[in-house]
Amino acid sequence: MLLNTEEDIIALIQRDNEMMEILNAASELDLPDWWICAGFVRSKIWDALHGFEERTKTPDVDVIYFDDTSMDEAVEKELENELRRMLPGIPWSVKNEARMHVVNYIPPYTSSEDAISKFPETATALGVKLDKRNRLVLTAPCGIEDVLNLQLKPTAYFTETKERAAIYEERVRKKNWKGIWDRITVHHIVDHEG
Repeated sequence: MLLNTEEDIIALIQRDNEMMEILNAASELDLPDWWICAGFVRSKIWDALHGFEERTKTPDVDVIYFDDTSMDEAVEKELENELRRMLPGIPWSVKNEARMHVVNYIPPYTSSEDAISKFPETATALGVKLDKRNRLVLTAPCGIEDVLNLQLKPTAYFTETKERAAIYEERVRKKNWKGIWDRITVHHIVDHEG
């Protein structure tokens, strides 16, 4: 399968009935600045580029949103429960990115897209959602080149400190993406003096 543009990625997802059903369910919550991100998008692209007939299951479907007026984790859990009532078989994970800087010990994010730009891998720094007119929208703050070229690289944010570099390297080791998608090229962070 040939994927070259954001429009190609959008069309690929639009043809996937299960992905669209998941997006429609998340859209019904009407959350501020919401996206379904990370492996939900990356895995679909890499599956297509590898010619997989069946989609690789992801451990969770990451729904993020940004609401700095309500940062109670209990709200996130209730939203997960609401999504489970709509689509019970989906491993929902809902996070308010306005709260996540506290968990991650970093300065506050300014939006969901700011948070996505600071995900560990460029190929994972992707999100999709349905806009108010029910059109599929893609965000790729680190670009789409790496995901389309099967490159697993750290985002600039994860190369800034030894601690973040270590998190990236641990994710590469634990997630074993190369064992699933054998054509990807994994880029490691050279020892950082930051």
